[in-house]
Formats: sequence, structure tokens, C-alpha cells
Amino acid sequence: MTTPYSHRPGPDGPMAPPPGCPAHGMTAGELNSPGRSGGQDTIGPTLDGLAAGGLRRLYGPEAENDPMGLYEKLRAEHGSVAPVLLHGDVPAWLVLGHGDNLHMTRTPSQFSRDSRRWRALQDGTAPPDHPLAPVFTWQPICVFADGADHERLRGAVTDSIARIDHRGVRRYINRYSNRLVNEFCRDGRADLVSRFAEHLPMMVMTQILGMPEEYSERLVQAARDMIKGTETANESNAYVMATLTRLVKRRRIAPEEDFATWLTEHPAGLTDDEVGQHLRLVLIAAYETTANLIAHVLRMVLTDPRFRAQLSGGHMTLPEAVEQTLWDEPPFTTIFGRWAVGDTELGGQRIRAGDALVVGIAAANVDPVVRPDLNASMQGNRAHLAFSGGPHECPGQDIGRAIADTGIDALLLRLPDVQLAVEEHELRYEGALMSRQLLELPVAFAPRPPQDITGPPSASAAVPRPRWRVDSPRPEAARPPAEGVIPSAPVPSTATPSTPVPSSAVLSSGVPSSAEAGTGGTGAGAIPEATGPVPEQRREQRAGSAPKRAWRAMARWWRGH
Repeated sequence: MTTPYSHRPGPDGPMAPPPGCPAHGMTAGELNSPGRSGGQDTIGPTLDGLAAGGLRRLYGPEAENDPMGLYEKLRAEHGSVAPVLLHGDVPAWLVLGHGDNLHMTRTPSQFSRDSRRWRALQDGTAPPDHPLAPVFTWQPICVFADGADHERLRGAVTDSIARIDHRGVRRYINRYSNRLVNEFCRDGRADLVSRFAEHLPMMVMTQILGMPEEYSERLVQAARDMIKGTETANESNAYVMATLTRLVKRRRIAPEEDFATWLTEHPAGLTDDEVGQHLRLVLIAAYETTANLIAHVLRMVLTDPRFRAQLSGGHMTLPEAVEQTLWDEPPFTTIFGRWAVGDTELGGQRIRAGDALVVGIAAANVDPVVRPDLNASMQGNRAHLAFSGGPHECPGQDIGRAIADTGIDALLLRLPDVQLAVEEHELRYEGALMSRQLLELPVAFAPRPPQDITGPPSASAAVPRPRWRVDSPRPEAARPPAEGVIPSAPVPSTATPSTPVPSSAVLSSGVPSSAEAGTGGTGAGAIPEATGPVPEQRREQRAGSAPKRAWRAMARWWRGH
């Protein structure tokens, strides 16, 4: 198996500018400093992806086709902080070191989130119609604020996130996952990016925000497009904002139990514009990161034999598998940006006031200082920067984790024999400044009939859901029976080598999954019900209360009685 992180290339050639270039005669500091003023006339294209001034671009073929290779070239050439060019050859600094990124994100007094400090905005180098304008244009939201303003706005967001019913969200995730699988399970083939990963997060987020009726293919594509720096990014941004503005107006008139209402009613007193902008922030950040995370976790499960062996061997839970992916394939490769409050130094580089800096998430996660062996397991280690750090660390990261691990688990329960339908080297990616997207993930599996998901999403609410374990079942002899319970005979397995039961179908505590409980056990890997309870058990059912009878019936069903 190959990964984007299996190489650490060095410089691909000398950094000297070509003869006749205006950069000749400059010192190395003058040549490489993003603080230099100068427009398109002094920094032109070259054949090897370098600008004429010797700087590397964070856009274009090299950045899009091999971003990790580009980061390692920059690390070899400049160290932990490297000068780069953004779209339109606008200068900036890419922070590659893990420690330098932590210092930058944790020190807002030196590196502000207020984009109005950016010198490129002030001198017109980054015009209002710049392709990255949806990302850097100042807005009245917490990610562009520091100090008291940040605390007020962020407090409204975190307080509203805290009100989300996580158990209820998981039920919706499971229901929507099964709905998506139903759409292609008869075919025996599917693209798990376009048919699953791109849609599940948007279905869940529109439900959380209070706009399930707005879910559409256009909203999905606009959300993906607006942060890529494309020619249509501004148009996509306008479409998303128009949709959210309508939602804010509705909730001011008719509040409901949803995230949009909680923001409008928060004591921080957010204006309609502030509410709409924060809804966009939460929607886009949660959607893009989670869609990428689901796609990359599925790719690793299908292509990395070590990864799949760990899952099936019982050594790794699915949430731990998600965490490993956050190290190896973070959903956001970079985050733009931070702006220097004053002249300072970072990673041995002289940073001038007003300079732009990019948080190098993917590069920091493979920094040899903190991760010298890329093949070493990072199990149980959450020191990655997948969700940034400091006061602006993503507040909704647990929702993203829940969508990924619950959704993938539901898919593997339904399609236990899913296999990659192409060679791994045939998989295609699309790189952008902030993310590296897997374009397609073609898979094949045995065709199956759809499941009935017409019941309410709360159908499984009565079943306590302990932590999932992607585990192989332990021998019955090793599992002592509960006090006062007669051990039942083991249920024979119907699995064969050609149709393996997914390891995710088993819980460490022996409680059925919500997918099975909510659909009557019709999913792949469900345990068939036996002939029914014995007479003594029927008398026990009649004697107990309704909740106790329901729980006992569920326990007997799980044990095969």
C-alpha cells in the first residue's frame, strides 16, 4: 500500500532565479520574503512550478497533484516555516513545523485572525474578487475575531453546540446512512464518494441546523466549491448565504429546537448577519471536513492490509481508526490564515507586520520532530492538528467524529464484503489550498435488497448504546453469564470465507447495534431470532413492568432465545 506520506523528497533543484530575472542581485532574504511588495510583473510562471522569484506556489499542478511532496520540498529548503505564493502569486508563509503551528495558533497576541491586518488587502495585491475571497474576507464571525469579541461570538457557538442531543444525532446518522446505502445496495457497485461520503454529512448538518428541506445536490456542490479557490467560488458562497439567510428569518418568526434557533436566542445577542455567517461557518467547516474524513477512512479500510487486519483482529475500535486517519489524511490540509500583529520571528524566519501565515496541518502531522516513523501507530494519540489548535480550535469536532464513525459503521454492517473495484493507484485526487479530496472510491459487493427505514429515527432510543468496538466476538466460554441468567447455546455463524461478517457487527458489551435494533435485525450480519421464550420467561414478561419487559425481551433476542 502506498500513502501520500511515504516519501520525504528533498529540493528538486537549485533555487537560483533564471538569468535576466529581476530577482538577480537580491539577497536570499529579499528574494524569499513574503513581505516583499511586487506584483505579477516581478513574479512570473516557470516550467517547474516555481515562480520566477524562486518561491513555490500553493496552487497549480504541483500543489494539486502532490501536496505532501511539495510540503517536504519546502521543509528541506526552508525549515519549519517557508515562503510561498497563494493564488494570483500573493505572498504568504506556510508553517510546516508542529511546534511552530502550535505556537502560532496559541498566541493571538502575535498572530491575529483578523484578516483586515493583511497588507496584501491594504495595497490591493489581494483584490475583493480574489478566488480565496470567501475564505479570507473579514466577516462578523468568531474565526476573524480575537479577545472579547471572539469570546462573545465563540461562546454563542459553543453553547449552542453543547445543546445538541448527541444520541439523537447518532440515530439520524444511522438512518441517513442506511437511506443512502438503500439507493445503491441492489447494484452491487457504487462510488462511495459521490453516493455516500459527499451526502451523509450534509444530510446530518441540515438536520442539526434546522434546514432539512434545503438539502439538495446543489447545496452539496456549492459547499465543496466555495473553499477551493475556483472561478465559481464566490457564486457558490452567495448561494449558501442566501439559503442560510432565509433560515435565520424563519427562525426569528418561528423558533424551533435546532441550532439556528439557539443562535438567534443566545444571550450574546447576535444580529441576523452574525447568525447567518456563523451558520455558514458551522455548515461548511463540518461538511467539508467530515466528507473528506469519511472518504479517507473508507479508502484506508479498503486498501491498507495492516489497517483492515487491525480492525478485523479486534485491536482497534472504529473511532480509533478515525483518529489514525486524522493523523495521516487530515480533512483540511491547511487553514488560511493568521496575520502578524507586528514584526516577529517564527521558525527562524523574519515575519513582518501584516504578513499572512497558513496553518500547515498535514505538514505538521508528519513533522519528523514529533513523528520520525510514519508507520508507527498513533493509536490513542490526539496531538494531531486536524482541527487546528489554540482558542480557534474547531468546537464541533466531536460531531464530525460521530458522523464518520457511526456512518462508516452502518455502511460496513450493510456491506460486509465491500471491496475496492479498481487498483489503488487508479484512485484520483483533487488538491486545493485547504484540502485534498478523493474524487472517487469505486467498490463492489454482493447485491442486497434495501432495508426498511420508514420508522421514526428514535425507534432505537430505548436501547442503551455503549461504545462501539470494531471487534471479533470472544468465545462464549470467556464471557461469564450475567448473574441469575442461564447461558444460552451459541448462535451458529452463517459466515463463509467469501462473505465475511464485518467485525463492526459486534459490540464489546454484547448489545445489538442501532442499525439492527431500528430495523428489526434485517441488516447484514443480524442474528436470527430463535423459536421464542420458554413458559417461565413468558410469566416473567407478564409480571414485570413494560420497560423491564422490553429490555428483557431485547436481551433474550440478543442471546438467541
